[in-house]
Amino acid sequence: MTEYKLEVTTGDRQNAGTWDHIFITLFGTEGQSERTELDNFGIDFTTGKTGNYTMSTNLSLGKLLLVKVEKDPFLFLPEDEWYVSKIVVTTPEGEAILFPCYRWISRGELVELRGGRALKVFEEDHPMLIDHRKQELILKKSFYQWKILAEGLCHINSFTKISEFPDDIRISKSKLTEFDDVQMKVGIELKLKGLLGSNEQWESIEDMKKIFWWKKTTMSEYVSEHWKEDDFYGFQFLNAVNPNVIKRCSELPPNFPVTEEMVKPFLTEGSSLQKELKKGNIFLSDQKKMDGIPTRAYNGEPLHVTPGLCLLYVNPENKLMPIAIQLHQQPSELNPIFLPSDLETDWLLAKMFIRNADCMDHQAAEHLMKTHYLAEVYAVATLRSFSVIHPLYKLLFPHFRFTLHTNTRSRKSIFGPDGAFSKSSLGYDGMTELMRRALSEMTFSSLCLPENITERGLESIPNFYYRDDGLKLWNIINRFVKAVVEYYYPSDSEVCKDTELQEWISEIFTHGFLGNTASGFPASFQTVEEVIKFITMLIFTVTVQHAAVNNGQFDYYSWVPNGSILLRKPPPTTKGQSSMKTILETLPDVDLTVRIAAMVWLLNHKYTDMVFFGSYPEERFHEPAPKQMMKEFQAELSDLSEAISTRNLQLERPYRYLNPTEIENSVAN
Repeated sequence: MTEYKLEVTTGDRQNAGTWDHIFITLFGTEGQSERTELDNFGIDFTTGKTGNYTMSTNLSLGKLLLVKVEKDPFLFLPEDEWYVSKIVVTTPEGEAILFPCYRWISRGELVELRGGRALKVFEEDHPMLIDHRKQELILKKSFYQWKILAEGLCHINSFTKISEFPDDIRISKSKLTEFDDVQMKVGIELKLKGLLGSNEQWESIEDMKKIFWWKKTTMSEYVSEHWKEDDFYGFQFLNAVNPNVIKRCSELPPNFPVTEEMVKPFLTEGSSLQKELKKGNIFLSDQKKMDGIPTRAYNGEPLHVTPGLCLLYVNPENKLMPIAIQLHQQPSELNPIFLPSDLETDWLLAKMFIRNADCMDHQAAEHLMKTHYLAEVYAVATLRSFSVIHPLYKLLFPHFRFTLHTNTRSRKSIFGPDGAFSKSSLGYDGMTELMRRALSEMTFSSLCLPENITERGLESIPNFYYRDDGLKLWNIINRFVKAVVEYYYPSDSEVCKDTELQEWISEIFTHGFLGNTASGFPASFQTVEEVIKFITMLIFTVTVQHAAVNNGQFDYYSWVPNGSILLRKPPPTTKGQSSMKTILETLPDVDLTVRIAAMVWLLNHKYTDMVFFGSYPEERFHEPAPKQMMKEFQAELSDLSEAISTRNLQLERPYRYLNPTEIENSVAN
């Protein structure tokens, strides 16, 4: 008799264990074992535990190919799904082979696990595995399908109900329970205070500080105290939640007729606008892509959105200061250029309308479109195109944890026709059009941070911590991806003949970037270097970039005067007519204000089952080399985390969103 030793690990998820009978069949190049029940004395398959079992066969099975797992009822007990982490089989020759599972198994379900070294499709050399791989992908393509959400937007997964998702890609039960608990407590607090559902206008700005009793952060408190200040306003273009808007300005746009006389008081004494333009000290935020988008109606009247221009200046103290604002694209008598020397409330209103447009651009384009929806495209393409034994599946799948479930939920609760963003000045249709325009303008280089920074001329602007931390993270990711990809693809020819890889990038190009060749996104790969760059961008987007645009939302948006997706009154068309009463009438009513604050609290709450960036708790790689690469990756992230924490101790306004200890491993919120 020949013996095979099995280590069977039940996951540590809530209710992962099972009472049911578990049967295993081993398949090898020389035959298969008998269907054998795994049964030790006592209780088997309990949550978080590993059981050791022995299977006997008459002869050696040769090279192990597959492990078949079956689950049959125990007595008359109801179904209890079993979450299996992994099975390690030690052969009679002493070789320990990892068979990753990391999924729920139900009664009557056929589960066949691949194990051993990660393999590209052309490396398969056994008819059983070739056929198994083919059938696996046929099944996955039939299960994970594309759907058009709206014309001109990225395609999405075809599931319409959360119940249709397989359990292993759903949000964990523990996180859902925690989310519901946090949401309930927030709702109770706001109802007890009589704020939720109130259509009243705020009586004073100070009253907004009473929205929450305890839900505050150091930064949200700072924002509520300093939101009117120009240097803090400029700081937010660099280090708040939308750092990808401004560009260096070497020449004023013809539709923004700022004169020397207008801005001379705000420049260094003896300098001029032309001199500062030549020095590279002038920057521009231009929301022209919002021009002409219809707004929604509010109390029977259309709301107003200002596709404005904001001119900023880096002064000798290295502060980025707003020095001129025009709220619409075309200059006219009813579209004056506002200046810091204007009436305080005029200038404040102008800044608020620029921020209103910036908030909607941030949520629709930079946050939802460029992180959530792109992550979904990458996830669906990965699930459809790669076998689970493919090295890039093993590398990428952890970076899609909870993404499909999160996006499907958000399309109802946040971005749907009745969701939170539908209450914005643009409304659901307008936000959809904004996303459509953003996708049509998006380029591959804009998603690659080193090129993004260079194209916008921001290489040397001071106090730009998003750039500083982001570039370091880009390089760390790039070194890790380069090591893994070059290990599995030693030559360009292997890239070209990997049909799963080519299908993967083709699906992304077609369903994510809608076949737009002008965007610069690849439709196929010819070289190893192209694969490295694209996967670096992908991992950066779903981890680092999502953290940059997501993690500061409570800090900067819970104080609604600092940035609101809705402003009720029209923007000013003349100067000298406003007051603090105008400001209060322009801001959202009590109900929408507290709903915004509650939403960003929920989005930024740290849930207990969060997986941090660079963590790979699921053991998917069998071979030692990629495991060592992961350890080196984690060590680099740890070193950077220490450096960022040390720097932040010296800052009045610490930038912590790209500290690796603050970044999640996937788009999961």
